[in-house]
Amino acid sequence: MRYTVSHLFSIGAAAVALQSPARAQVPQGAAADAKITEWTVPWPNSRPRDPHMDATGRIWFVGQEGNYIARLEPTTGKFSRFEIDPGTNPHNLIVDAKGRVWYAGNRNGMIGRLEGESGAITRYPMPDPAVRDPHTLVFDKTQEHIWFSAQQSGYVGRLTVATGKIDLVRVPGQNTRPYGIVLDSKGTPWVNLFGTNTIASIDPKSLALKTWTLADEKTRNRRIAVTPDDQIWYVDYTRGYLGHLDPRTGKVEEFQAPGGATSFPYAMGADGYGRLWFVETGAQPNRLVGFDPGTKKFFSNTAVGESGGRTVRHMVWDPKAKAFWFGTDANTIARGVVPPPTVVP
Repeated sequence: MRYTVSHLFSIGAAAVALQSPARAQVPQGAAADAKITEWTVPWPNSRPRDPHMDATGRIWFVGQEGNYIARLEPTTGKFSRFEIDPGTNPHNLIVDAKGRVWYAGNRNGMIGRLEGESGAITRYPMPDPAVRDPHTLVFDKTQEHIWFSAQQSGYVGRLTVATGKIDLVRVPGQNTRPYGIVLDSKGTPWVNLFGTNTIASIDPKSLALKTWTLADEKTRNRRIAVTPDDQIWYVDYTRGYLGHLDPRTGKVEEFQAPGGATSFPYAMGADGYGRLWFVETGAQPNRLVGFDPGTKKFFSNTAVGESGGRTVRHMVWDPKAKAFWFGTDANTIARGVVPPPTVVP
């Protein structure tokens, strides 16, 4: 397979402006809480994670420590398991419009494609052995490309679905740790550089990389989301903040999470109403928190199911169910149905 490696980069001139109000107190058990349903995964201690729905409503997920791909039928509770190569330790998956499952081989330096009915696997090894740990995958709008991060290797990649060609973009610097990745409406990938207080954007045509410096040197932005107005949001895992980067101006805002400095916000996403949700993993049980960018207020604080979650690492929005799907370190797959804005006080 052909590949290219890009070293083009520039540094964004970020105008840093902090908004750090007193720690929000969000009432628990309010009408704005999400409704959490959990399904216990039948393979113990396998770290089920990163569920993604297919066109029929079935939920696919990886067993990172169990080394499998699995499918849940929510209406019946039936699980099906598909074996993959030993040592893959899949970290993340996405499902295309044809029902094919694409997964990140986090420990064998490849992206795999599983045929959803037959279980047949196609393998796309990284063309550079230095890129040993594909981490998080995301489709572009047309599903012509898959963009992905490689955390420990310090790369961002793009796989062309039709040809299998992989392009690689090296992130300059040491211990940059590309982590969460999303695409805006223009097809531009935005990536949290978890080892730094930096977000990167990549030109999808030239592969030129640009960096945006965030408010505090101690910030470690882990997961990332984009709202319909192409505003970039992130969680600061180490300091306990929800952050906002305006790409047009470089302005940065911060909002301390309801759980404060030890809340360790991790999984996050934007819902179909233009609001942000994230999980505070410093609390046991974990807590699912809602935030309204319009009012700049937190409005929901929900315990993550009966299992407590232990640690919720990633979640995906399901527009049909009006819900987020996520896996937990308590060995469950969970669905969090969020309230519509009309119930927000």
